[in-house]
Amino acid sequence: MTCACSSTAICASCASSFDADFSTELLMKFSESWLRSFVNPTVSGDELSQLLTMAGLEVEEEESVAPPFDHVVVAQVIEVNKHPDADRLNVCRVDIGSGEAQQIVCGAPNVSPGMKVPCALPGANLPGDFKIKLAKVRGIESSGMLCSAKELGLTADASGLLVLPDAASVGTDVRSYLDLDDRLRTLKLTPNRADCLSLAGLAREVAALTGSPATFPEFAEAQVGISTNRAIILDAPEACPLYYGRVIAGVNPRAATPDWMKRCIERSGIRSISALVDITNYVMLELGQPLHAFDNARLEGAIHARLARAGEKILLLNEQTLELQDDVLLIADDKHPVAMAGIMGGADSGITLDTTEMFLESAFFAPKAIAGRARRYGFVSDASHRFERGVDFGGTRHALERATRLILEICGGQAGPLCEAEAALPQRPAVRLRPSRVSKVLGVSFSAEQIGEHIARLDFVFTREGDDFIVTPPSYRFDIEIEEDLIEEIIRLHGYDNIPAPPPRATLSMLPQTENARPLSRVRQILADRGFQEVINYAFVEEAWESDFAANRAPIRLANPIASQMSVMRSTLIGGLIANVVTNLKRKQSRVRIFETGRCFYRDTPGVPVEGFHQPWKLAGLAYGSAFPEQWGVAERDADFFDLKGEVELLLAPEVARFEKANHPALHPGRSARVILAGKDIGFVGELHPQWLQKYDLPLAAVVFELELDAVKQSRLPKYAEVSRQPPAVRDLAIVVDQKLELERLLGGMAANRPAIVQDIRLFDVYAGKGIAPGEKSLAFRIVMQDTQKTLQDAEVDAAVQQLVTYLQQAFAAQLRV
Repeated sequence: MTCACSSTAICASCASSFDADFSTELLMKFSESWLRSFVNPTVSGDELSQLLTMAGLEVEEEESVAPPFDHVVVAQVIEVNKHPDADRLNVCRVDIGSGEAQQIVCGAPNVSPGMKVPCALPGANLPGDFKIKLAKVRGIESSGMLCSAKELGLTADASGLLVLPDAASVGTDVRSYLDLDDRLRTLKLTPNRADCLSLAGLAREVAALTGSPATFPEFAEAQVGISTNRAIILDAPEACPLYYGRVIAGVNPRAATPDWMKRCIERSGIRSISALVDITNYVMLELGQPLHAFDNARLEGAIHARLARAGEKILLLNEQTLELQDDVLLIADDKHPVAMAGIMGGADSGITLDTTEMFLESAFFAPKAIAGRARRYGFVSDASHRFERGVDFGGTRHALERATRLILEICGGQAGPLCEAEAALPQRPAVRLRPSRVSKVLGVSFSAEQIGEHIARLDFVFTREGDDFIVTPPSYRFDIEIEEDLIEEIIRLHGYDNIPAPPPRATLSMLPQTENARPLSRVRQILADRGFQEVINYAFVEEAWESDFAANRAPIRLANPIASQMSVMRSTLIGGLIANVVTNLKRKQSRVRIFETGRCFYRDTPGVPVEGFHQPWKLAGLAYGSAFPEQWGVAERDADFFDLKGEVELLLAPEVARFEKANHPALHPGRSARVILAGKDIGFVGELHPQWLQKYDLPLAAVVFELELDAVKQSRLPKYAEVSRQPPAVRDLAIVVDQKLELERLLGGMAANRPAIVQDIRLFDVYAGKGIAPGEKSLAFRIVMQDTQKTLQDAEVDAAVQQLVTYLQQAFAAQLRV
């Protein structure tokens, strides 16, 4: 068997057209005119596309076979003479069917008397806005232009004129003769609709959707002319339960492919190579059954369908030598493997231009035996594309007979007897369909008669048991297994657009909403008012983020991640925010203030809301770059810990949180704190750790916070008190304490032990240095005292201050600063 670029064998680049189109998507490209030769509904092309899409067969792409052009006819070259003033030009006399030969100057190297070619007449409009006019070429009048395929927009081939068949009628419009008004459609099928990877399958579908009758090619089985045959042995019957084969002798591998066949396969995206190759591809596209042809002289003994032996090797048609694993199904003769079953043939058994006797294979391979095997070795073929999703085992013999008839008609030869082997084929158990269930699932009432009509349109065999339908799926519908599958078929035929859409009706009750909780929208608005922008990141994150920002060495892994860098579930929102900053810096955005709300994921045996996993909502924010937008009113400085601490305090107000020093894997150990609210740890705030600044290429320190969202949403109502008319008394108190003593402990203790008249205690100065012993610090507090009923006396004020001093001395060994 040959390809377009070799005279002896199929090359690697052309092997895909033998039984491989290296596409991993479930796509089906077809010609509308070919489809309409099977079923021709009274709908336009656009309506057909809409019909298929709404039935679940998405039309992903639609295109014309050829761009618009006009006034191009079939012409015959009568005479060719050299141009007197140009070496590369010829002066041709051309018959265009008008009764008078025209003179046309042509520079094509392949122009010759007797050939039939497209001729653009004066007034023609060719692709590229090219208009044909009467002209003189080097002084010779030219009444038109003989065209190449490129000039008509058909292909990129400009090497010569497009040669038309001898049977073409002179004067016929080329668009009509070549069916160039045909439309090509590409369907993006779901994996369960492998039955539509053929024109016959599409015709059945269109017939069911429109009610138009479908007609399929009729042919008689080939007459047996020779007795040559081969034994078929199914060594792996679970993987290959059905195998048909036939020897065909005396074939002419150099026979020309008929134009109608070439047109069909090329418009389906497969390049024409040779008659034998084209026939197998044509039958595959027509009936959905991949075929394979072997050189019978290269086979030895019986044909075996068996599993590979570990380490066994095979040289494929694409010139790839594979070392096979023991779960790969092979077709082999008595001595060696000759093909990867259902995937690609072997180079050692392929047919060539010298082949005169071939062995034609048509088999059914179990989808599980083929699925994934080709991709394991880095390619996908048209055959594996179909077999791994399910091929009609009821049409295996029919496809072999169809291909045999075409080979005998086009390439000649004599057919041998049918060789076959059969084991246990897949069962197609009947499915019970209840009309009551149909109406309940779809929300649309269907009578038993309507359901019966829809099932009959699908050409499914069924019986009745009372009100129920007992439906037996055909061999080409692997996707019909349960009742819901049949319900889907009913609504597809009924039409999704025909489902009524009544307005929803429900009884609503007003739920209580306490003022002690604020909605998430209010939390977002507070942050937006403070100059933060909301971001939404994936909950699937890089494993390194979990290790870096949460010290999580055992994150929750995804069984089937959408990308290698999104393989685990996040337990913190920080990683996503850091990635947002990096992205913004790459786009020259030097100041970033962002926040995000979302779930984080932890392993937890009880689990809320999913058993085994705890999924709390969290709120995280980040500030990077300058603390304020660039302006003249304040000096420029970078955002720091205290800026974001203030934002957290504002966010939690009127609740007052405490901040305690803490170590966090994502944060700077001396510039981070836990956030404590009502005695509960609700999150953290701090500056990103220097090592992560270096790892993630951040020139400045990013400051982040992360809080439990439920805690943030809680908000007590403010309590109002009468404003005292009595003047306040203010005293300043300076004490010396240990350098390591935390201010939070001091303020908390003073607030708990303050006298009743003390209304406020605020720190206003911190000092360490000259006059203060090493290891100590001076803290100065402003104490505000006031009574609502009377003016305070000095004695009362002094007593209150002394009470605080005594407490500080006893609790913290504080000393009054002199």
